[in-house]
Amino acid sequence: MRATSRPLLLGAFACAMLVAIGGGGWVSWSTSSAESPPAEVQAEEVPLPLPPAPVRLSDDPEYDRCLDMLGYDPTGSAALAEAWETQGGGEAARHCAALAMLALGDAERAAPRLEQIGRTSTAGAMARAAVFGQAAQAWMITGAPQRAYGAVTMALGLAPEDADLLIDRAVTSGIQGRYEEAMQDLDRALTLAPDRTDALVFRAAAARHLERPDAALADLEAALVIDPDSAEALLERGILKQMKGDPDGARRDWQRAITLAPDSPTADLAAQNIALNEAGPRRN
Repeated sequence: MRATSRPLLLGAFACAMLVAIGGGGWVSWSTSSAESPPAEVQAEEVPLPLPPAPVRLSDDPEYDRCLDMLGYDPTGSAALAEAWETQGGGEAARHCAALAMLALGDAERAAPRLEQIGRTSTAGAMARAAVFGQAAQAWMITGAPQRAYGAVTMALGLAPEDADLLIDRAVTSGIQGRYEEAMQDLDRALTLAPDRTDALVFRAAAARHLERPDAALADLEAALVIDPDSAEALLERGILKQMKGDPDGARRDWQRAITLAPDSPTADLAAQNIALNEAGPRRN
């Protein structure tokens, strides 16, 4: 007789990989001196896979101009960076060029360039760490979590107390099935930033994979106290409810996740889990 098993329910780490490959999940580039884009492109500003804080490799006004254009005219930014590099723009021009590649969907070219800039830059440690973090995000977009892990580890060598980088490395570990390593980084991140709901959700996902459902549920409940509308926490809690034999409760959580974040990877995974739940156990 063949054994039956539960359907494979997909949670936070699968969602993170989908977001990365889709090129989303990070906010648009901005600088303190950012100019507003032209009116005709304001309504269509492209969300770029870039970190929330600007990396300062240069104080040159041309650098600001190049970075400012990334959010609304990445093609123009690429052209500006190319011309500027021929005029001696140096690493700042190369950095903007790599970010323009990333914004234009060419993460495979952008990732090694960003990593090389992080290695050779003469900027300060925090700026170099941020560039390595960008390289890690680019590697994730290419579907290479191992390379992303290496890049973010180099970033943490320069900025070991950066909660964002710790969370990023935990995600790369979790996607590779290295859940104990993910837990260690998330423990550190939550010591530094205890109210980070994303860290709580990822730690819950790691705990679930390590068959620690009580710890997972505690983190999810804490995340939902901080943010009751966290679709990712609801996605994960639904999986735990299903595992505990509460399919109706699981469906409610997944349906709410879909309502809160329609047209998102989280909603897609919640809908897939509902379909798997309705299909029942599969046979091996």
